[in-house]
Order: sequence, then C-alpha cells, then structure tokens
Amino acid sequence: MQQSLTALLQSDHGLSQIDAILEAVRHHLGMEIAFASRYVNGRREFTHISTDLPLPQRPGDGDAVEDSYCWHVLQGRLPELIHNAADHPLAQSIPITKALPVGCHMDVPLRLKDGSVYGSFCCLSSTPDYSLTQRDLATMKVFSELAANQIEAELESNRTRDETIAEVEAAIASGQPAVHLQPIHRLKGRAPIGVEALARFPGDLSPDKWFGKAGLVGLGADLEYAAAAAAIRALPYVPAPCYLALNTSPELLLSGRLEQLLAGTPSGRIVVEITEHAAVQDYHELRAALAPLADHVRIAVDDVGAGYSGLRHILDLGPDILKLDMSLTKDVDHDPARRALIGAMVRFAGNIGCTLVAEGIERQDELLALEELGVTAGQGWYFSRALPPVTAQHYLLGTSAEAERAQPPRRTKRAA
Repeated sequence: MQQSLTALLQSDHGLSQIDAILEAVRHHLGMEIAFASRYVNGRREFTHISTDLPLPQRPGDGDAVEDSYCWHVLQGRLPELIHNAADHPLAQSIPITKALPVGCHMDVPLRLKDGSVYGSFCCLSSTPDYSLTQRDLATMKVFSELAANQIEAELESNRTRDETIAEVEAAIASGQPAVHLQPIHRLKGRAPIGVEALARFPGDLSPDKWFGKAGLVGLGADLEYAAAAAAIRALPYVPAPCYLALNTSPELLLSGRLEQLLAGTPSGRIVVEITEHAAVQDYHELRAALAPLADHVRIAVDDVGAGYSGLRHILDLGPDILKLDMSLTKDVDHDPARRALIGAMVRFAGNIGCTLVAEGIERQDELLALEELGVTAGQGWYFSRALPPVTAQHYLLGTSAEAERAQPPRRTKRAA
C-alpha cells in the first residue's frame, strides 16, 4: 500500500497536497468521489473535492451538519464504513442519499494535533460495495492523517500570515518606518551632494527583514510607500542643492502611488532609486510609469553589480545615476578584479551620461582608489553613517562649509 500511495501522490502534479491526497485515496479505493470538509458555525463546508462526476457542489459550498453523513458518523449514529446506504434507515433520511445517490460511503474525522475535530475526510460511490473491509477503512485513515497534517500546516501558515499582516499594518498606522539620511559626497573635493533615505524600525528586526515580511503577505508596496512618505517629510532637512534619494520597487512605481506622492516636490531634488534586486516583468510598462516623473525626478539604478537583472535595468530604464553595490567597493584598493570592473563601469557611465556613485566606502584607501578610477561620488561609513534628519542637516551644512573652505581660491580676471 505504501508504494501505491507514493506513486499516486507523485503522479498528481499541479494539484495542491490535499487535492493530491484525495485523488490518491479515491483511485486507491475505487471510489467515485472523495472530499475534505470542515465544520464551521453549524455547517459542513467543502474545502476540497476530487471527482470525475459533474457535481453541483464546489469548494466553499456547504450544508447544515444534520444533512451530512459526516456529522452523524462523528456523533456515532452511522458507522465509518457503509457498504450500502440502503441498509441504514438514518442514511435513507439524509437528502443527499437519493439526490446523488449514495451507495457505499466511508468517512473518518479530520483531527488536528490537539485532538480537536477540524472536519471530515470522506469517500463514496453511487453504487453499493460489499467488498470494502476494515483494512480499506484503515487505509482511509492513513490518508486522512496525511490530509490532517497538511491542513494543520496550512492553518499554521494562515495564522502566521494573519499575524504578519496585523504587525505590518500596525507599524504603518503608528507612523513607521522612520528614516535616517546617509550623506552622499562628491569624491573630488569631498563636498556633499545628496543623501539617501534609509528606513529604520524599532526593535531588533532589520529593515530588510521588515520589507521581506511585508512582501510575503502582499504589503511590500504599502510599507515602501510609508517609507517613501517619511523620506519626503525629511526633505526640508536637506539643504539645497543636495538631493534626496529614496528607494522604491517596480511594484510601487507601477501602482501610481509614488507619482502622487512626489507631485509638487522641487524639481531636481528627488532621486528615485530602483533596486536591481527586483525582477521586472514588463520594462515597457515600467518606463511608462516612470515617464510622468521625468520632468522633476532623476532615476538611479541601485545595487549595480549584485542584482537580479544585471545590465537590463540600466539598458532599458535609461537612468541618470548608477550606484555601485558595496560588494564591488569593498577592498577595491588591493583587488585588481574589482578595479578592472569599476574602471569599465566608469567608462560605461561616461559614455551613457550617468553619474556613478559608489556605496559602502569604509576606508580612505578605498576612497582614494575609487577617486583615481574616476568614480564621481560615494557614500559609506568613511564619510558618515545614516543620521536622523536634524543631525543630517547639521552635518550637511557643516561639511559643505568645510568643503568650500578647503577649495583653492578661484582666479579672477584682472580688469583690462
């Protein structure tokens, strides 16, 4: 029986696990119909049905528990194995007996690990079958345990999903995430030219984990929008002409919500960073979503060199800024391969008219190597960590003044 079970389950590609189990037990026992159901609010509701017959019932349909064999089996009024419904007066009183009709019937409870009854696991045919034995019923119970285990896993997954949805929605409702601003500096002269807005959440869970969780429950774009809105609220702390860069995904761009959020922002002050880690299904659609922003927003491709789409983002989106991933920046001062690759990216960026920004600069030797290679700008802990908006404002004003004082005096033409 185990070999038969395995073969039957493995043959049902494209079905859910519970549908595959029902299909397997139906064929194994030679039945016409197999279904799983649950008990809810005094009703028996079908959750999965396997049959080749044109039944009117579909998953989600149901009836009063008193009108089902399953309930009476659970209450001990009918046996789990019925060879012929005509042999049982109570079965004859149940409407489905004549409507289907019901001949043989096998039913066992679906019990969860805590002992509670979730519903029933049932097989039946329209004709009687006196060849069915207790051994067949035992086989049925093995299949029902498999189905119950799968149902338990799905219930746990649904509970986890509901908890995550509630957690993300509560975070957004409470004004999260906050943003910190990490300065971006021109490498030549070291003057700040902008900041990147980075999401910050209370507690130990990292921003990547937060956005990952939100994405799994369909709230990724909502949490990104909340972060983008927080970034826009921080724009007054970014002194002109420095720009504010905010991260976004293709999903948020395609929703149209970012366009509404950015309406009215000063021209040239916002950079939208599209992460290269995100898959893009339709670049034509994404370009169309970016078109309304083109007049006053610059586009950056983030994480160049470490992402999902390689050069596709760059070639199809026509960005203004390319941001080198920190995996390329790290140890560039003594890694010939990284220097060669970054040198090629410098030439490429120059040819297509892009500014090249290196992320993750942590040491002076890395900065000097990048400057020597011709990289335009950079950010990282060498300059500053991400700062709260007010602190970032003081930093930008102070370093701007320092950079200006460090510049050599400009030559002035003598009057003729």
